[in-house]
Parts: sequence; structure tokens; C-alpha cells
Amino acid sequence: MKRYYVLTLTLLVLYSCGSTKGVLTADKTPILTSINLSEVVDDKVEVTVDPGAFTTDEVTFYIPKTVPGTYSIDNYGQYIEGLKAIDYKGNEMTVSKSDDNTWNISNGKNLDKVVYYVNDTYDTENEVESKVFSPAGTNILDGENFMLNLHGFVGYFNNLKEVPYQLTITRPISLLATTSLPKNNVDQPTDGVDVFTASRYFEVIDNPIQYAKPNTESFQINDITVTISVYSPNGIYNAVSLKERMEKMMAAQKAFLGDIDGTKNYNILLYLSTLEPNDASGFGALEHHTSTVVVLPEAMPRERLEQAMVDVVSHEFFHIVTPLNVHSKEIQYFDFNNPKMSEHLWMYEGTTEYFANLFQVQQGLISEQEFYERMMDKMNNAKSYDDTMSFTVMSKNILKEPYKDNYANVYEKGALINMALDIELRRLSNGEKGVLWLMKELSKKYGNDTPFNDSDLIDEIVSMTYPEIGTFFETYVVGDTPIDYNEFLAKVGLQMKTVEKQTGYFLDGENPFIDVDQTSENAIFIRKGIQQNSFFKELGAQGGDVIKSINGTPINLEAIRPIIGESFGWAPDTEIKMTLLRNGEELTVEGKVGTPMLEVETVVPVENVSPKEAQVREAWLKG
Repeated sequence: MKRYYVLTLTLLVLYSCGSTKGVLTADKTPILTSINLSEVVDDKVEVTVDPGAFTTDEVTFYIPKTVPGTYSIDNYGQYIEGLKAIDYKGNEMTVSKSDDNTWNISNGKNLDKVVYYVNDTYDTENEVESKVFSPAGTNILDGENFMLNLHGFVGYFNNLKEVPYQLTITRPISLLATTSLPKNNVDQPTDGVDVFTASRYFEVIDNPIQYAKPNTESFQINDITVTISVYSPNGIYNAVSLKERMEKMMAAQKAFLGDIDGTKNYNILLYLSTLEPNDASGFGALEHHTSTVVVLPEAMPRERLEQAMVDVVSHEFFHIVTPLNVHSKEIQYFDFNNPKMSEHLWMYEGTTEYFANLFQVQQGLISEQEFYERMMDKMNNAKSYDDTMSFTVMSKNILKEPYKDNYANVYEKGALINMALDIELRRLSNGEKGVLWLMKELSKKYGNDTPFNDSDLIDEIVSMTYPEIGTFFETYVVGDTPIDYNEFLAKVGLQMKTVEKQTGYFLDGENPFIDVDQTSENAIFIRKGIQQNSFFKELGAQGGDVIKSINGTPINLEAIRPIIGESFGWAPDTEIKMTLLRNGEELTVEGKVGTPMLEVETVVPVENVSPKEAQVREAWLKG
């Protein structure tokens, strides 16, 4: 999963491997599920789940508490309303709830089906305290768009996660599905009805579906067919306009990966938000084996949107390496309602994020200096988190405090761990081996269907490489020693230096200059303790100032979002007037917005690099 922070504010486990004897009839027929998108009632859709015949009296039905790739407790059951259990005579049965996500049904032998309504998450993100990250969420927009992250719609019965599913979706004729789920009624299609099949429950929730008016494009990357589906509510973007950049990027990814391959089809489901209060506000993407859901603001200018797509989609696509191709038993046998997490987020998210940047410099999509700046940004961003927290301990406990507050560091320090590991491997092997080589070797040994033991991975990596790599892991990944990045950069003839760079007006890439005070009517304030860009400095704004209004518009969480969107298109001579609250007193600042600049540390080559350092750097950056 990759979060793209337009604003910080807006924005495992063993399943029951035992026999199902005494639960299902002998034929183990598929669980029949239907979703009716043609009759939306009060912004909700009806779902029916028919599990076949039970031979036990106690039956439990679940909606996921969490799903792979989110690393958060989201309680999707809170969006389920009016669940009824129906017996074979059509009568309603007694149902009790254990928690938000669990329904208990007595006299299970008489159970025919469960029926319930599902509310979506997009239009309630600003109403609930613990909102679902939009790419993992759901959308119900009658006749226009349905974002079916199926973990929000389809549940499962105890001990039946490994049983096949048949999913029948009734839809408006004008909307078409984009998904990697196999379609069952291709030869005998029925207007307005799609029938999909899945081998088990995991395959259901691993294949999101976007229903929208036709706006798709496909292209071929070697033997992988890639399809882009775009929902742009105001018609600003279409799949045709995004195809060229995506095709170039994914061709470079495939060239980078070489013979690592996890799928023959890959779908990119892009949802563009209006930024209205009842629309998606968490921007980024969620990975799946053969697809990714991307949510971004429609107001982003084309170049920024395309770059955001490159950054988040490249991250998600690299998940075909890990955890989708290389993963532990905690991932393979994921328990959606009693999750036990793996200790290897340094790899699942860190390696993936590192590859999403490394491939761009290796394949010539960005310059070496741009790559250095990206890594430097991660070093600066990582300072916001606990640098002495063991990464393996954090990963194992990522759903609990204080570890979950450090989750976003998997994209910062997680990537930097991989950078340092890559440099060390290159140095020890005279440039021949790096992290990509390591992941290829692990992919050969494991693959999609063979998980590793969580506690054995690091020892196995050391046995494949060098004793020094064991020291690296014990010190910086298992241990709590902060990494001295200068030490590793010096091994490839690099050093840190202060330079000036251009930023956004309210954001420095994924790092905002402003934040929200949720205890004070969602007031927006300028962050303290960070270096401000020239935009705020030249206006005379200071850290801690509350922004009361901009150009006469009162500012709160809802009001600032469209202004941030508009700021992407501001020219340097654009006039701005801000009313600020500082130490209890109001003051007004105004002027031209200018070109926002920021003094930052970056990475540059040293003047006199040794032949060894030059050789390792060349192998590192050019592969």
C-alpha cells in the first residue's frame, strides 16, 4: 500500500487448516453471492450470501476487520446494516452480534442465506473518527461509479474461507466492470448481469472491481496485459491520456525485474476524487496480486497527476515481488478478523518502495541527482518517527500503539534500510549482488504458494550472502541503532550538502507544511518545528499560526482541500491574502505567491572518488 500525502489530515496468521467435515455438505458447492447495483436504496446496495447446507447448529458470519496490505484495523462490518438470516422457508432467524464484524446464527442447519445492506466509505470519511484509507474503501454512486473493494461487501462463514465463491452482480447497463476476477458468463452473457468466480475467499477480496462508464485502455508489457480504468467525474482525464506514461513506466519496471513474473494480467483502477466533503480524501493506492486501486484528486494538473501515478502504481506493481511472491505464513494464511502480523515490513513495504525509486534511475526515467534527492527526502521524513524503534518489533506489532503511529516510516526508513542493504551487498560482492538479486533468489525458492517461516528469513538471507549482512540486520533492522546514512553513502563516493529546491505552496512532495487541529473545529495551522518554504516566509507567516481565511474564504479542513488543489496551478504573480491567528491576535498578510523554495540537504558526489567507490556506485545505480 502506498499513501500519497496530499495532506496528513485529509487525507497474520493461520486460517483454519483443519477439515470442514460436519460443516458443509459433501459436494462443497460454491458460496453463491449476489450484489445488486441496479437498485440503490438510500445510498446502500443489497448483498445476499448463500453458503449451501450446514450440518452444525452454531454458524458465524464475518465481515473483515482488516485486510492484507492495509496494516490497520478498519472494521468493515460497521458499514453493514440490517443483516438478516433467512431459513429455507423464507423466515427470518435469530441473529446476535459479537462485535462490529461478527454475526452469530443459531439453528445453522436451517440457514439458507444471509441478506444485508452495505453503505460505502467514501461519503462518510469525514464523519467517522477512524476512517478507511480510500484505496481500501468503497464507493456507491448510483448510475455513475461503484468501487467494489469486495472486503467491504462480501463476508465469509467460519471454516469456509477455502471454499469457492460465485459472485453475481446486477448492474446498470451503462456501467462496465474492470477487474481481474475470472468472468463466468462470457459465452452466455446476460444484459446487466456479470458472474465471477473465485477459488477461495482470499481471491474474492484480492480482486477489486470498478464499475464505471467505458473509459479504459489496455497495452502489452511482454506477456502481461495491463488495463487502465479511469473514473473522472468531471471528464477531465481519460485512460487514453494516461496510457503512454503508464506504458513507458511499466515497461521500465518489467525490464528492471527481468524474469520475475507474477501475473499475465494487471488492472489499474483509478478513481479521481472531486475533493467534496462526501468524496474520497485519502490519496494513494492499495496493492493486490493482479491489480491496484488508486485514488487521487481530479484537480491535480496533468503532470503532477501522471507523476503521482508513476510513484504509486510503480510501488504497487512491485508488490508482485513481495509480499505477493515472497511472503511468510502470516500473509499466506491471513486471518481477516484475528490478524497476527509478520515482522518483515522492512521488505514488504520497504523493498517495494525502494524499488519504485531505484528502477526509475536504473531505467533512465529520472536522473541520478533526482534519485539522490528522493532518498534525501526520505531521510528527512524519517526524522518524524522513532528512529530507535526496532523495525521487526514494529512490524510484528503494527496494529498496536505505539507502533502503529510509526507505520508510515515503512515508506521512509523502510526504503532507506533497503538502500543501505543494497550498497552493502554491492560492496561485498564487487557490484555483482544487490537487493534485486536477493529478491530474485528468494522468489525462486518460494513463489506465490510457498510461504517462509517468519523467524527464519533473516538467517536464510545471511546464509545466501555474507556474515556482514547478519551484522547489518542485527544492528539496524532487528536492533534499535539508527542508521548513519553518511557512512553508507561514503561507500559509493557520495556526501550530503545543503541546496535550494522548489516545493509546492502547501506541500513539499508528500510532506505538508500545514496540519489540522481536530480538537478545534478542524482548524488549519502552519506546522511548527519544520523549516518553512519561501511562500510562508515571504508572506510573514510563522509556525503555529492558525490560518483563519485565504482570499476571504474561511478556512477549515473542508475549505483547505480545494485551495490546495487550486494551488497546483498558481502562477508566481498570483495574489494572496491570508488572515492568521497568532498568540490570540488576528493579523493579515498578503502578497504574490511567488515560486516556493526550500533549503534542504541533498546528496552529491564527492570530488575525489576512489575506483572501488565508483565501481560500486555504477553497479548500484545502473544495475
